[in-house]
Amino acid sequence: MKKYVLLAILCIAMFTSCSLDDDSTANFSLEVLPIESVEMPEQFIHGETYEIFITYVAPSSCYEFNDFIYEIDGHERTVAIINTVYNNADCIEETELVTVSLDFTVTGTETYVFKFYQGEDDQGVDQYYLVEVPVVLSRTVGSTRQ
Repeated sequence: MKKYVLLAILCIAMFTSCSLDDDSTANFSLEVLPIESVEMPEQFIHGETYEIFITYVAPSSCYEFNDFIYEIDGHERTVAIINTVYNNADCIEETELVTVSLDFTVTGTETYVFKFYQGEDDQGVDQYYLVEVPVVLSRTVGSTRQ
């Protein structure tokens, strides 16, 4: 019985699959976009998880959030935004502020340094917005978002 189900799924997949000559399936690219602003706590509590809100500008309706570039180096985190860019004529050429969130779990006890990608300068050197967030072992009064 399992062989018949597998055969049926295989046949359905063959009849409904896309043609290799169809250019619309490869009509997109990935692009790293600069981060405009970040909202995160002034301090972390060891062992807790935080939602970091990151805002960027999507140049048109053809830009859609895809993922983060998230690199770890000790207690330093480098973060960038990746968008899928669809190359079709139906795009609305209007910029839009988009806010996405990144969950961060505090596993260390030392201050974390976040480097948020903000594009390149005139010489092509990557620019970053740096945020240092200390870690405390227990909840204290005065924890706010910036």
